Amino acid sequence: MALINYVTTIQFEFGAVRLLRQECDRLGIRHPLVVTDPGVRAAGLADRVLAELDGLEPALFGDTPSNPTEAAVRCGVASYRAGACDGIVAVGGGSSIDLAKAVALAATHDGPLSSFAVIEGGAARITDAVAPVIAIPTTAGTGSEVGRGAIIILEDGRKVGLLSPYLIPRVALCDPELTFGLPPRLTAATGMDAISHCIETFLAPSFNPPADGIALEGLRRGWSHLEIAVTTPQDRDARLNMMCASMMGAMAFQKGLGCVHSLSHALGGLDPRLHHGVLNAVLLPAVLAFNAEAPSVRAEGRMARLALAIGLPEDGDVVQAVRDLNRRLELPAGLGVLGVEPALYPRIIERALADHCHRTNPRAASEQDYREMLEASA
Repeated sequence: MALINYVTTIQFEFGAVRLLRQECDRLGIRHPLVVTDPGVRAAGLADRVLAELDGLEPALFGDTPSNPTEAAVRCGVASYRAGACDGIVAVGGGSSIDLAKAVALAATHDGPLSSFAVIEGGAARITDAVAPVIAIPTTAGTGSEVGRGAIIILEDGRKVGLLSPYLIPRVALCDPELTFGLPPRLTAATGMDAISHCIETFLAPSFNPPADGIALEGLRRGWSHLEIAVTTPQDRDARLNMMCASMMGAMAFQKGLGCVHSLSHALGGLDPRLHHGVLNAVLLPAVLAFNAEAPSVRAEGRMARLALAIGLPEDGDVVQAVRDLNRRLELPAGLGVLGVEPALYPRIIERALADHCHRTNPRAASEQDYREMLEASA
């Protein structure tokens, strides 16, 4: 059975943040918890959002870590309850939005966070009691503002997915203006995150033609505008298209992701200092080369369709094109540059094999396959 589900309300325009109070009123939120991170606060974006909540009684949790953790979720829940909150406004990149979703879940459901992880069969335990979330992205990468999942590092070190339609934010306010101050390196890393989402979900084997179309169009927009956004941060068209690519990648990845994400989730759990988008960029060429031989990819000409979406001829080398883009963006050349040593590979592989994204890769990956992908990404 194919599940095809698009349910998020999206306000997409320059200045969309000004609609926040309207959306809070529509959802009946009077005491929102604003979830954000230190970088967003330092940039003044959290204050900008709080100013739009005039007349309400917001509380603030501003300590989201770069890779959200179970401990941070507990702190967020404490803030939610202390403020007698009735909804959440998430402001930031994927980390803040994912943390907000997990807080919305944990504040309304009994049981340890691990019991809701998809790899523990926890999706069925998530109900419509989840607190309402309004998501305001300040980066163009994860697309978590329209996604059904939250990626959280548990206390045991596993980086797991909490997945449910009930975790999709009720409203996404996509305001490209909020990304103007994003530094070039972070623009590049988050942009490659969006591109990896579009590519991986398009190659995933499950049947979802709408997701395929959204992924290809998101890839086209992201590929043609990422370098402009990096080199010309105030370019309105580039910033709009990158936020669009990010949103579309996440709308599509309900179809599933693959080995890029099973490996990056494993690495992020082992070393939370590693940036998810950077890891995806580094791992993508090796995984693409592996998946190009998948029967479903070959039979449906999916590599040729990817090539056309990024402006190559049908027989163009997509793998090399990704490597070249990484180089032009001045992203790390390999895992070794990030401090990932071969001695860590067995632990990475063990976790990748258990990750929920492993199951939706178009080609079954063995322990040896993962080792070869890591070696090719070194």
